[in-house]
Amino acid sequence: METRVGVLENGMLQEAYVERSSKLGLVGNIYKGKVVRVLPGMQAAFVEMGLERSAFIHSADIVALNDDGVEEREKSTDDIREALKEGQSIIAQVIKDPIGTKGARLTTHMSLPSRYLVYMPRTKHIGISQRIEDEDERERLHCLVKECIVAEGLEDNAGFIIRTVAEGVGKEEIASDIRFLKRLWDSVQIKIKKAQTPSPIYEELPLYLRSMRDLIRPGLEKVRVDSQESFLKIQSFVESFVPELSGRVELYQGERPIFDLYNVDDEIQKALGRKVPLKCGGYLIFDQTEAMTTIDVNTGAFVGHRNLEETIFKTNLEATSAIGRQMRLRNIGGIIIIDFIDMTDQEHQRQVMRMMEKVLERDHAKTHIMGMSDLGLIEMTRKRTRESLQQVLCENCPECDGRGTVKTTETVCYEILREILRQARAYSSQSFLVLASQSVAERLLDEESSSVADLESFINRSVKIQVETMYSQEEFDVVFR
Repeated sequence: METRVGVLENGMLQEAYVERSSKLGLVGNIYKGKVVRVLPGMQAAFVEMGLERSAFIHSADIVALNDDGVEEREKSTDDIREALKEGQSIIAQVIKDPIGTKGARLTTHMSLPSRYLVYMPRTKHIGISQRIEDEDERERLHCLVKECIVAEGLEDNAGFIIRTVAEGVGKEEIASDIRFLKRLWDSVQIKIKKAQTPSPIYEELPLYLRSMRDLIRPGLEKVRVDSQESFLKIQSFVESFVPELSGRVELYQGERPIFDLYNVDDEIQKALGRKVPLKCGGYLIFDQTEAMTTIDVNTGAFVGHRNLEETIFKTNLEATSAIGRQMRLRNIGGIIIIDFIDMTDQEHQRQVMRMMEKVLERDHAKTHIMGMSDLGLIEMTRKRTRESLQQVLCENCPECDGRGTVKTTETVCYEILREILRQARAYSSQSFLVLASQSVAERLLDEESSSVADLESFINRSVKIQVETMYSQEEFDVVFR
């Protein structure tokens, strides 16, 4: 029913991914869809792709192509009506999964990833991952890719991004990747010509194979798999595309569940909570809303050894590492506001900022820090492509409807008394029956008994209380008889 992947470093869970067979991720999938609505005011359009909700494409994500099918970078349109018409067929790729009530986000900038490269068949651009910092290595890889492109006869129509894992690889690996991607794109083009509208053209790899392609980093000790079926497919994939991993993929057959063995389930449970304790005694509070995520840093029980400013500085420094890990683990995306404890020392502020930037270098998602505001807040963004861990595993609480709080028994009791008074004025009845939860009924019969008696006297009618075990604390009914 579900595949789960955990990335551990020094025994600690750093990243967690969950994919359910009933709700597979769509990012990277290519569809042949139909434009159902063009919105000039938003410079966007809705596209029917055969999914639960219509997808969304913005004019900035629509490629202008020349006669050879190559992107014309200088050519752009200010009016989406020039690019798309209602009823028109469109080939587009998903760049953002449906999240909440929003449909998938689309682009016509096609890209197909492999082990070392990302192929962009509609451009001529060669880009290199910014995480490859050595200038000589960047130049070597650029020349290598260019040489392989010419050898494969793709110089007129092929763009590539060189991925971080390509650092140090040789010509044969790069050439093999280019050949594989060329064959893959050829098969996609054949499917495009034959496909009905709407229908899927190309689907991304399942999570367990995507992990072998995207999450394998230098220094990886081993990959342990607890499913025989998945293990065999991973082995076959590794032999073809990641041969350096051969011998490091193991089938786990122990009696104890593998996520228990590595304490992964406990860490996932903690990542769903608001409060994250720090080793120093301080703690973090995470609040995810639709608009943004806020992270609050608190000293808690940490009193330090020297002075207040030093205590605050140490708490903030430790918090940066924990925040970086939690953002990856929770897969938080969009706007993020971090409220560090106020620091008066400018050097301390600079060091916390530098530490935050260093922590984010390890993040595979694109991040951008705006800097620290006068209020001591760090504003940043983290690219959101898939639902967060909380959105995948949780839903709004039926008791509070996602507010995170419920009305007190006192508040509900007073609402009941007001409802009885309203009904007494509107209808003629001999008595009233109140159906309420155990806690509310107990309060009406105990602390609020005098208030109920006063109301009975005021309306000159009796009020009976009955416990309804299935009711939540906020639910009640007033029945007149």
